[in-house]
Amino acid sequence: MSVHPSAIISPKAKLAPGVSVGPYTVIGDNAAIGADTRIGSHCVIDGNTTIGQRCEIFTGAVVGSRPQDLKFKDGKVFLEIGDDNIIREYCTLNPGTSEGAKTIVGDHNLIMAYSHIAHDCRVGSGCVLANNSTLAGHVTVEDKAVIGGMVAIHQFVRVGMLAIIGGCSKVVQDIPPFSTCDGHPARVYGLNLIGLRRREISRDSIKKLDHAFRLIFNSGLSVKHALEKAEKEIMQTAEVKYLFDFIKSSERGLVRSCR
Repeated sequence: MSVHPSAIISPKAKLAPGVSVGPYTVIGDNAAIGADTRIGSHCVIDGNTTIGQRCEIFTGAVVGSRPQDLKFKDGKVFLEIGDDNIIREYCTLNPGTSEGAKTIVGDHNLIMAYSHIAHDCRVGSGCVLANNSTLAGHVTVEDKAVIGGMVAIHQFVRVGMLAIIGGCSKVVQDIPPFSTCDGHPARVYGLNLIGLRRREISRDSIKKLDHAFRLIFNSGLSVKHALEKAEKEIMQTAEVKYLFDFIKSSERGLVRSCR
């Protein structure tokens, strides 16, 4: 373990072997940091925060400070961060709001400079949040999603698996899985073909997803009727079923087509 002499670390904090802490960083009583995680200079790790193994946290990040929510009443709330995450300069990550609530970040995520993950969010694994991307409270980002720079995502919105959101987009409704979206407000432009191919999704499944997207977003039918038609016409692969289930469970509604 390597700790710079100027760092202030509570004797109650739990630091696993191999942790390194840079100059002027402050680590609070209830922090637990996994093996081989590196924390840069001028960071703050506060609250009931658990950080996994082999993470990198860069200069000025504030991780686990109290949520920016007027409903917060000093309850016991949590922030859980998995393994192999990169959290770049001046990012802010908040815990949950109500008693016992959690913000959860999975594994292998890249969270670029100045990004914000608010209270009660759920971020999956393998995601990229580009610079200045902002998640409001209770946002869910599923695995392998990519959020462009300066994107603002409204409370309670869900971003589906393998979706890509273009930079500076305004997101106020759910982003469907496997989609490419952009705009102010965000609109669906089509399938994330590159992401699907990188995940080695079969050509047959991609073709069926394309058919489903055309019906749901470009047919002129309501989402309800388009989905009913798609379920009758398209044999469901695992990916198609996932798309249909995501749409059915949407509470905020889906973003609309650019067309």
